This record gives sequence, structure tokens and C-alpha cells, in this order.
Amino acid sequence: MKVVVIGGGPAGMLASISAAKAGNQVILVEKNNQLGKKILITGKGRCNITSSLDMSEFISNVPGNGKFLYSAFENFTNQDIINMLKKEGVSVKEERGNRIFPVSDRAEDVRKALENLVKKSDIDVKLNCEVKDILIDKENKVTGVLTEKETISADKVILATGGKSYPLTGSTGDGYKFAEKLGHTIKETRGSLVPLLADKSICSRLQGLSLRNVGIEFIDIKNNRKIYDDFGEMLFTHFGVSGPTILSSSAHLLRYKNIDENISNGNVYLKIDLKPALSKEKLDARILRDFDEMKNKQFKNSLDKLLPKKMIDVIIDLSGINMNKMVNEVTKEERTKLVELLKNLRIKINGFRPVEEAIVTAGGINVKEINPKNMESKIVKGLFFAGEIIDVDAYTGGFNLQIAYSTGYTAGLE
Repeated sequence: MKVVVIGGGPAGMLASISAAKAGNQVILVEKNNQLGKKILITGKGRCNITSSLDMSEFISNVPGNGKFLYSAFENFTNQDIINMLKKEGVSVKEERGNRIFPVSDRAEDVRKALENLVKKSDIDVKLNCEVKDILIDKENKVTGVLTEKETISADKVILATGGKSYPLTGSTGDGYKFAEKLGHTIKETRGSLVPLLADKSICSRLQGLSLRNVGIEFIDIKNNRKIYDDFGEMLFTHFGVSGPTILSSSAHLLRYKNIDENISNGNVYLKIDLKPALSKEKLDARILRDFDEMKNKQFKNSLDKLLPKKMIDVIIDLSGINMNKMVNEVTKEERTKLVELLKNLRIKINGFRPVEEAIVTAGGINVKEINPKNMESKIVKGLFFAGEIIDVDAYTGGFNLQIAYSTGYTAGLE
């Protein structure tokens, strides 16, 4: 069988390797000048390869149609990709949050290992080659692809062109157009694992400040409802907030009922617990001890042990306590307000950053139109899908790359 794979990212490479292993003649078409370009920016250039969690826990980390992936995750697991890379000389290590990285901390090593496997599999790789169309016959079966240079015949075509995130890596949404032209439904695409726009009066003053071990909670104040909560690291930017917990939260926010309307109406807030390890009573006791040590200082000079320096002026302003007041003059009511602020710092959310800045694309080809057992189209015979082009997306932590490997490998199988 002759198989053409469109897209040379992790999904496309795994699909090619899998198809070649099954004894097929495989042609891999990639419009970039190298394979796996997007891998180089994953995990901040270190490549979060996968997660060490048991595969049974992966589905719960895929808020976007996770159940669709049962068969794919069974066919190719986290241990399979780890073992595959190890055989190519890429040793791995586990970091916090069950994240698996290469020991070298170099995403290029992962990219190179997969590229080497493609070469070893005797796959015909066509770089700098853009596909213009997928060809089908009167019976709605694929017959090949049309590139800018030639027509390539095929018995099977695997579409693995990625989503719309990071378009400079080649993910420009081409695959959606091909699929839609062939009769597939494209669920609305938007950024997931994307930074959020938030109240600039606070965030711009804290720009560049990273907070660790904080509790976050997104709330719908109109309906007094919690949308999502998490614990870990976040980052303030000139436009709002980012960081691991914020990125994961965006996957939930974009699925919340009437989220755009709720945000535009000012109903969605981020609540930050700056001291999650302390109850309000214990935090008050801690502040009292600090105040006792600094009773002859002004209030503005009394929070150094409690907060990052960059945050002190902001907290003082929000507390309403006169910064020049002597510590021993701060009232119990003012102290109570300070405790409440530290446990419940609220920042209004104003929207999402563009899909081009997202780590992954939510939306894509409707999973109801794809056979989950082999990733074949239910509409066009011989057409298969893999990776981000499908309407599946997960949290940060290596889950999205695992989706690419697993769906790619499954699409390549006989």
C-alpha cells in the first residue's frame, strides 16, 4: 500500500514510522525545511515529552473529547515513546508534575531522534513541499495528493498538519480547509493553553513577577460559581497573566457556558491565594509576629518577609492602609482586611490572547466523523487524521504531545 502523510510534526512522523513498520511505501510531505519544527519550542525549548502518569489517568487530563482517545492511548503509550527515544540515545528524566523531559534539556535531541527513526524506516521525505489538495475519486475514496510540484498517487492519506497555534512553525490551519472541502465539520478553533488578558492596573505593575506555590481559582461572580481551581506557578505579564496554572485554566475557561459574554460583562475573576498553606487565623498570627518585630517601622517597610518586593506596593494600595502609618498603629480591622486580601486577591479577566500565541488549538475536525479505533474518516475512505487537527486538546504536562504520538501511530497502522 502507498501511504502519503501530510505534515512532519510529531503526529506525522509517528504516523510515517507506524505505516512503514507495517510494510507500506510511505511518503512524508512537509512544507518546512525540516521535520518537527514545532517540537523545538515545546516545554520552553526543553520538550516536555510526555507524562509519567498511568495511561488510565491521561483521559482525565484531556478536557477536549478525551474519551475519543481510549484506543489511541492503548495502541501507543507514554512508555512506548520513552522506549522509542531511549533506543535512539535520548535518556529521560522526571520532573515535578509527572513531566518527562530529555536529560539533556534539549528539544532538538527529541526532534533529531524522531527524524532519525523516519530515515531508518526508509520513508521518502519531501521537505519544502506544500500540499495544495487531497484527491478523491467518484466513490469518495482518496487517490492521492496534489503538491505545488507534482501529483502523488496514494491508497491512504494521513492528514497531520497541526492546528493554528504558533503559525511560524507551519501550523497555519491548512488541514482544516482540506478536511472541510472533503465534507468534514470543523468545530470552532480557538487557543487553548493560552495566556489571559486581565486587569492591567494590577498586572502591568507586577509584570515579570512569577509566583510559586499559590492557589488560583476562577470564579463567575454573577452566578457565584467556581469555574476552575489549581495550585502551582503563575506569571504576571504586561497584558495579564500566564504560567502553567493559568494556561491549564484556559482549557476550562473556554468551555465554560457563554464564556465570552461572561467575560465581556465583567463576571469572570481570578482569585489568588498568596498563602495557601496558612489559614486566615494562622496568617493573621504570622503578620502579628512580623509586626511585633517591626513595630517601630512604617507599614510600607513591614511586608518584606511576607511578599515579593515587587508586590508590596500593589498590596499596600489595594489594602487601603496608609503606607506611612507606623506598624503599631495598624488596627485589627485593617489587619483583617490585609489577611483577606492575601488570601483572596481578585483580578478581573478581560479575555484570551490570540490562538497564534496558544500552545495548542482547541476545536478542529469533529471527532464524531472519525473512527476512534484507527483514526479513519467516516466520510472519505482512505483518509486518516492525526494530532492537533482533531478536536482534542489537553492540559499542560506532556499530554498534548502524547496525543500526537498516539493518534499518529494509530493512523499509520493497517
